[in-house]
Formats: sequence, C-alpha cells, structure tokens
Amino acid sequence: MAAAAAAKVQEVRDVTRIERIGAHSHIRGLGLDDALEPRNTSQGMVGQLAARRAAGVVLEMIKEGKIAGRAVLIGGHPGTGKTAIAMGMAQALGTDTPFYAIAGSEVFSLEMSKTESLCQAFRKSIGIRIKEESEIIEGEVVEVQIDRPATGTGQKVGKLTLKTTEMETIYDLGAKMIESLTKEKVQAGDVITIDKASGKISKLGRSFTRARDYDAMGPQTKFVQCPEGELQKRKEVVHTVTLHEIDVINSRQQGFLALFSGDTGEIKSEVREQINQKVAEWREEGKAEIVPGVLFIDEVHMLDIECFSYLNRALEHDMAPVLIMATNRGITKIRGTNYTSPHGIPIDLLDRLLIISTSPYSEKDTKQILSIRCEEEDVEMSDDAMLVLTKIGQETSLRYAIQLITCANLVSRKRKALRSQLTTSSESIPSSWMRPDLLSTSRSTIKSSCSTT
Repeated sequence: MAAAAAAKVQEVRDVTRIERIGAHSHIRGLGLDDALEPRNTSQGMVGQLAARRAAGVVLEMIKEGKIAGRAVLIGGHPGTGKTAIAMGMAQALGTDTPFYAIAGSEVFSLEMSKTESLCQAFRKSIGIRIKEESEIIEGEVVEVQIDRPATGTGQKVGKLTLKTTEMETIYDLGAKMIESLTKEKVQAGDVITIDKASGKISKLGRSFTRARDYDAMGPQTKFVQCPEGELQKRKEVVHTVTLHEIDVINSRQQGFLALFSGDTGEIKSEVREQINQKVAEWREEGKAEIVPGVLFIDEVHMLDIECFSYLNRALEHDMAPVLIMATNRGITKIRGTNYTSPHGIPIDLLDRLLIISTSPYSEKDTKQILSIRCEEEDVEMSDDAMLVLTKIGQETSLRYAIQLITCANLVSRKRKALRSQLTTSSESIPSSWMRPDLLSTSRSTIKSSCSTT
C-alpha cells in the first residue's frame, strides 16, 4: 500500500516536471561575455555566433533606451534558432522590461480588426514605471499574540510587537490584519513591512539575530539586518505596468477586474489619447518613466499589406517599442498583393529593418543541442544513438530530431532499459512515426552502425 502511494506521488511529480519543459525552456540568455562576444556553448545557446553577437548589440541598445521605435528582422532557414535568439533576448532583458510575443497569424480574428490587434500588442510591449511615496511600518517581529474567543465564535483580537534598532512599539490587531499575518505565516524573528494605506504585509526575511536558532529552515531562507531608525517611514514604491493594462482599466466599467476576464475587446482611440496625455504629464512631473519593451512577431510573412502599413506608422510613434520579427521565407509574395518581395515584406518596411541572418547548424552544433535537450528532458542516451539522432537532424531538421528524444525514452522505459540505446532508436520508433524520406536512410544507417560495433 505504501509502495503504491509512493509510486503515485513520484508519477505526479514527473508529470508536473514534463509539463514545464517547452521547446525553448533550456534557453537562459544569449550566452555572451562582458565584451558581447558569444561563447560557443553558453546559457543553452549553441553556435550562430555572428547572429548572437548582433543580437547582443541590439540588446545593449535596448537596455540603454537608445533604440526605441527601431525594428529588427531575424531571417534564416527553418530550425536555425531564430525564435531561440528572441527568447534569449527576453531572458537577458529580465522581468522589468516588457517582452510580448505573437505569431503573424494571431492578428486575423473575427473579434477585432487586424490593426486593433497589432495596436494592443504594441501597447502590451510598452511599460510605465510609476513612482509614488507610501507610508510603511518596517521592523522586526518580537511577538505575535492572537486571542481567540473560548466559545469559538466572535472576532479575534491580538497584538503585534515590532522593533527597530532604536525603538519598540506594540500595535493592536484587527480581524483583517490577523488574517493577513496568518496567511503570510509571520512569526517572531521575521522582518516585515506593512503598507499603511492598503494593509499589505510583506516579509523581507529573517533577522540575523535568529540565524543560530534551531528552527526548521530551508536553504532558501533569507537573513536581513534589523531595520534602523523609526518604525514608520516614507518609502518610494515603483510599480511597472503596461500601457495596455492602463487602457483596459480605463475603458471598462469593472476597472482592473477586466484584466482577469480576458475579453478586452476593441478600445476607443479617444481613451488611448487621454491616457497618452496623462502619461506625458506624469513624465514631466517625474512621477513616471517609459520603458520601451520588445514586441516579437514570429512568422511575420503571414501579415498582409494592411498590417505592414500599420507597422510603418506605429514605428514612428515616440513611445514605440523595439520590434523584432522572424521569418523563414525568401523571395515570396506579399500577402494581399500580387507583388513579390524578400521575406514577403514590403520594400519600404525592409528599409527600416536591421537584418540578422542565421545559418544552418553544423553537425557538431546539432549534436551539442541534442545533448542539451536530452539533459533538459532528463533522458540518458548512448553515444551510438546520439550519432544516429544527429544524422537524422542533419538530413531532415533539428526540430524533427528533438521530437524523437522523448519518443525513444518512453519506449525504452517500456522495455525497462536504463537509457536510450542504438537498438532503441531503431526498434522503439515505429515506421509510422518516421518521415518517408528518412525511413530507408535511417534503417541503413542503423544497420551499418550495428555491424561496426
């Protein structure tokens, strides 16, 4: 019974872990050093040195705020890491800089116009850092007393003792504050802040005076110094929101609750103009600053001539984000016209673009990427099987080879093998899974490899 329960828990953990592994979950950044020179293998990125170096230069310009309203096009063959470079830039920018990604086909919807969809995507990529001063109470918790009625009914009452290096005060607690303290699991020795306006409680960490206590503390426990000065302080708080969030809050009757409903609909241009004026006033008063983020449009050749016309105008706006586009097309027809153009993009828009080109991966780089993906998906694979998988990736595409990793691993586990071996790659993957152009090649390769070993 206990063994079955343990197996069930393990199964649940494994499923949760698999769900969090995505196509680019192994990307941690662009893999550049301080001089913006790319390392051959770093932060999940492999190869594409010239493209990553160029992306690093653009990244620095984004961080310095010198490239707002510019556009970058990443072009290359399918499976050459265009989206991976964009995801690496998103990871390197961090959470403070807005990064919004869409596919070119997402703008075609029956609910709103194409230009409205693009406009919302643009405004989701523009952040506003709003600065405000708030009164807070900051100190180390000395004691928390909560008195519960003996009958079990009625309001709870309590007292909270806070101290700094210079003073100590006792506060009476109401029902809501008691609930907030219980929810945050505040106990003696914690350093907390309480927002006087909203009553929000934030734990900063444990006091250094409690570092030698023999309490059950995990490795993630953070120790901080006991606050100095008075308990009540005025502190500048910075909130980062996007322009689209401000649009939704001001255009719907339910206010910020509309953000959770998902159905934002079209927003009137008058509302946006008023918000732009208000943001401009905040900038002049020093209450806010604009953070131009990044809008990433994948498969940009799917957009039509009306969308490209809107992009031309939107990039000239003074609050435009950095636009990064990716495509794998060469000379092709511009959607909505009978004219052909490089990448399916009009010439006047191409003139605004910095173009970063990617090249097909070498056999060494393909093998390295497959090794990283095996490690990310927690799959052990023998050297012979890795060679065959690398050959498959070279003859077809890297994406196709990556899909075979989990398939081979699942069948090897079914055969109770410790790792995916060469026989697993040939016997475990049924011929119905194989691409027709690869089926005969893979069988002959596997047989010849088996005969040599």
